Amino acid sequence: MTNTLSNVLGSPFRFLIKALLEIQSYTFLASRAIANLFTRPIYGREVILQMDRIGVGSLTIVLLTGFFTGAVLAIQSEGALRRYGAVSMTGQLVALTLIRELGPVLSALMLAGRIGSGIASELGSMVVSEQISAMRSLGTDPIRRLVTPRMIAMIMTLPLLTILCDAMGMLGGWVIAYYKLLISSNQFWSDAMNALQFSDMVGTLMKPIVFGFIISMTGCYVGMRTHGGTEGVGRSTTQAVVSSSILVIAADFFLNNLLIHLAPLMNP
Repeated sequence: MTNTLSNVLGSPFRFLIKALLEIQSYTFLASRAIANLFTRPIYGREVILQMDRIGVGSLTIVLLTGFFTGAVLAIQSEGALRRYGAVSMTGQLVALTLIRELGPVLSALMLAGRIGSGIASELGSMVVSEQISAMRSLGTDPIRRLVTPRMIAMIMTLPLLTILCDAMGMLGGWVIAYYKLLISSNQFWSDAMNALQFSDMVGTLMKPIVFGFIISMTGCYVGMRTHGGTEGVGRSTTQAVVSSSILVIAADFFLNNLLIHLAPLMNP
């Protein structure tokens, strides 16, 4: 009875200690990856290869996600707006929803599933096959060689993909508004542009930078801690996707609150 009670009381404490150790290790990895930006060598070729893999490789899925998201927004908004005779405001609704929220978040989630899992499986395979240990024995820092280039590539590429996602989403919304809702092109695009403010532009570029850092660092962190052979690689891949997605959504909550407070200062 005493042992059972001690186990029940000790479980939350052990969970808390484990969580703090994970946060410490994650922070240490992230700080080293950032510090590598200010010292040499910087593996520029690896950065370019990762940008090609992330940007060009993810272009199709991001464009399709943006287009159909904008189209669905326009379709779903018709029922709500028609009740108030405001179907003509579809352009404003699509623009604000996409650029403020759905564009950055959906682009990040797509890359968390495609790139975050790929980073975790790639680095995990290198860990279990002892390539990371061999790299250290040859005097190469694996964080500088593997983690920092992926972080740079993700931070530089995700904002560009988000802009394309927003543009395709607006195009999808226009297709539905023009051909189904019979809204003129001039009205749709003028309403959409007039609804946007400077803070919306800042948010749609600031969020992907934070999300890109989270996705890349989470994938690298989980991959570098892989153990248990090929089965461990599978676990790391799943963990990277789940953790990245949760962290992206949590970060979006805090960034939205920050942008709401800063909006009066940024908008003229």
